[in-house]
Amino acid sequence: MYNIFTIARRTIIQLARDRRTLALIIIVPLVIASLVGVSLPSKQMLNTLLPALLATLILFFGFLLSGIAFLRERAQGTRERLLASPVSRLDIVVGYLLGFLLFAMVQTLILFFYAVYVLKVDFNGVLWQIIVFQLLIGILAVCLGIFISAFAKNEFQMVQFIPLLIVPQIFVCGVIFSVDQMPDYLQWLAKFLPLTYAVDGIRALMLNGKGLMDIGKEIGVLAAYAIGLMILAGISLRRGNAT
Repeated sequence: MYNIFTIARRTIIQLARDRRTLALIIIVPLVIASLVGVSLPSKQMLNTLLPALLATLILFFGFLLSGIAFLRERAQGTRERLLASPVSRLDIVVGYLLGFLLFAMVQTLILFFYAVYVLKVDFNGVLWQIIVFQLLIGILAVCLGIFISAFAKNEFQMVQFIPLLIVPQIFVCGVIFSVDQMPDYLQWLAKFLPLTYAVDGIRALMLNGKGLMDIGKEIGVLAAYAIGLMILAGISLRRGNAT
């Protein structure tokens, strides 16, 4: 545990010293949320679409932040030095996960409270349960970003994974159009995409007033994805070292 918290602490300090990154972490989500708020023609449409957009933005920003930051660690040689030290690969992955997760949590809370108190989005669920579920999406996003970074050689390649992994899910997972109205093969595909369960879960909490106990399936699937990606990320460290 000491190694994990040491790596997490170092990651947090390094990102906290990068003022430009901190500014982007705070400002960019607010700009995008504001554009969404002013572009939708009615309050009812905003209340209906924003929960799904929140899930999407949390996944997007968490993926981008953790992926690029983890890739930067490899470029600076920090990750290779850790691999050469008596620290397990699981310690490295979990340590970075905790470090990146702090900033993903900050973005998540900024997005949610800005939507509720500035954009005046209505919700029916319990506040803390909604936040807990959003943090689970953030954990998934960070795990995905760490894993995918092993397959990118530079930040440009990391960004190219966005239209490959994130954008298609927006159109298939019910963010804009209902999955039930899609062709059968897209409905089948949506069952295997994590954003589907993130959207369904956050809508159930915010629109239908359900609790965490009512969305056990969505929580279980997202948790399974996060754990699986964490394990794959640990396995891929050796591969990332080779690139």
